[in-house]
Amino acid sequence: MKMTYRLIVGLSLAASLFVGCGGTADILSTPIENIDTSPLKVTELTEGENKNWGHLDLEKDTVPGMAVDRAYEELIKNKKGKKIIVAVIDSGIDIDHEDLDDVIWTNKDEIPNNGKDDDKNGYVDDIHGWNFLGEAYDEQLEYVRLLASGNTSAPRYAEAQAKYDEDYQLWTGRKTQYDQIYQQIVSADETLVKATGKKDYTKEDVNAIKSDDQAVQQAVGIAQYMYSNGIESMADAKKEIKDGLESINERLNYNLNKTFSGRKTNDNINDLSDIGYGNGNVKHVKKSEAHGTHVAGIIAAERNNGKGANGVANNVEIMALRTVPNGDEYDKDVALAIRYAVDNGAKVINGSFGKSFSPHAEWVRDAIKYASDNDVVFVHAAGNDSNNVDVEPNFPDDNVNFVEVSDTYIRVGSLTKKYGSKMVSGFSNYGKKNVDVFAPGSAVYSTTPENEYDFKGGTSMAAPGVAGIAALIRSQYPNLSAAQVKQVIVDSGLPLTTKVVVGGDASNVKPFADLSKSGKIANAYNALIMASKIK
Repeated sequence: MKMTYRLIVGLSLAASLFVGCGGTADILSTPIENIDTSPLKVTELTEGENKNWGHLDLEKDTVPGMAVDRAYEELIKNKKGKKIIVAVIDSGIDIDHEDLDDVIWTNKDEIPNNGKDDDKNGYVDDIHGWNFLGEAYDEQLEYVRLLASGNTSAPRYAEAQAKYDEDYQLWTGRKTQYDQIYQQIVSADETLVKATGKKDYTKEDVNAIKSDDQAVQQAVGIAQYMYSNGIESMADAKKEIKDGLESINERLNYNLNKTFSGRKTNDNINDLSDIGYGNGNVKHVKKSEAHGTHVAGIIAAERNNGKGANGVANNVEIMALRTVPNGDEYDKDVALAIRYAVDNGAKVINGSFGKSFSPHAEWVRDAIKYASDNDVVFVHAAGNDSNNVDVEPNFPDDNVNFVEVSDTYIRVGSLTKKYGSKMVSGFSNYGKKNVDVFAPGSAVYSTTPENEYDFKGGTSMAAPGVAGIAALIRSQYPNLSAAQVKQVIVDSGLPLTTKVVVGGDASNVKPFADLSKSGKIANAYNALIMASKIK
C-alpha cells in the first residue's frame, strides 16, 4: 500500500477523534551532538521555507534538510551532467502536470497508439512506462487476500486472522467516532451561523460571542478547540472529518472486505511468466490518486521554472510504472515493474510502497537482485507503522535473515522539519540493520494531479528525496557504479548523535544513531563532494 501519512486532529468531546562539483570542498561530517548545544531554528519557517524545507541545510539553516540548494549553489551551478532515467513504481502519475510534463520519459522505440509491441519488450504501446493495474483502483490488503483464499494451512494464516479481527474492530469503532464528531461539528457550525448572523464568520466573531445559551457555549468551545489545533475555519474542520470518513469507508468497503476483488487485468496472479497485461495509460484514474504524482515531483519537478515546487534532480526523465492501488500492491506487479525499469534503461528506481504480508516475496527480492546485478539503484520507503523493521516484517526487502542479495538497495526513514528530540517522524519505521539512512518526509510540498500542489507526509516522501540524490550523483558522475552511489549516499550523510523520540512515543527515546545502519541523514552537498573524490 502507498505509504502516506495523514495528520489526524484529536478532539475530545462526546467522542474521541483519531482523525517523505567542486572537488576542493570539504564534507560536513562533524556530528551534531544534541539539541542543547546545537543551533536551532527559533523562528517559524516562512511560507517559502515550509515549501522547500527538505532542500535546506542543517548547518546553514538549522533545518534538517538534504542541503540540495547548497549543492546547486556551490557545486553543480550550471553543470547539466548526463540524463538519467528514474523509474517511479507507484500509483498513477499526472504526466501532463505543468511541473512534470517536460521530465517524463518517452520510449523512443515504440510507435504511439498503433496497437503493436514495436520494441518487442512484451508491452504494447508502452510510451511513458506501463500500467500494471489497468483500470483498477481499490484493492484489498494483502493479509485480507490471504484470508479470502480460505487456505487455512498457509503460513501466517492465523496471524492474518488475528490482525483482521483487531483491525476490523478498530476501523468500525473509528467510523462510529467520526460519524458522531462530524454531526457535532455540523451542529456547532449551524449554531454559530445563527449566533453571529454570518455564514462566513471568523475566529474573531466566535471569540466575541457572549451568550448564556449552553448550546452556543458548546459550539464556541468546539470551534475554539479546532482553531487551537491549526484548523482555520469550521468549514475546514468539516472537510477534514469528511475526508477522514471517506478514508475509513474505503478501508472498510475495500481494503478489509474479504469478498471484494479489484483486479481487472485477467492475468494469472500466481504466474510470473504471464506478462503484458494492463495497458500503457500511466496516468491517475481519479484526482485523489495523487501519491505517484507527489513522489515524482519530489524527485524531478522542473527546477526554477517559476511554478510550484523544485525537484531534487535537474537532469532526469521519470518513467511511470503504475502498480500501487488504493490498497496493497501485488507482488507480481512490483517484480515485473522492477524488471521493466531495468530492461528499459532506468538507472534509479523509487519504491514508495510496502506491506507486512508478501506471499511471493521471493519474486520481488529476485527482481531487486536483478536491479543490483544490472547496476541500478533501488530506493525504498521504510514504512509508516512506527515499527522496528529489524523485528517486524516489512516488504519488499533485500535480505533473507539479514543476508542481503543486493548492494544497491537503500531503505529510507523519515524526518520532520525541526531539528531536535522530535526530529524523527512519529510514523516512521526504523531499524539498525534494515534502514540505511533518514531524509525529509513530514509535510513535504510537491506536485499533485491537475496542476496542483500539496503537502504530504510519509516515508513515501523521504525515499524520493534520496532517489533524487542518487540521480544527481549518477548524472554528474556517470562512471560510478550503482553500488558506489549507494555507498556515497550512506557514507556522506550527516551523522547525528541526538537522542530522539521514536514512534511518536515520548517514553521511547533512543540515540538517532541507533535507528539506522548509518546513523545519518542524507545530504546532497556531501554526497556530490564525496562522489567527486572517487577515482
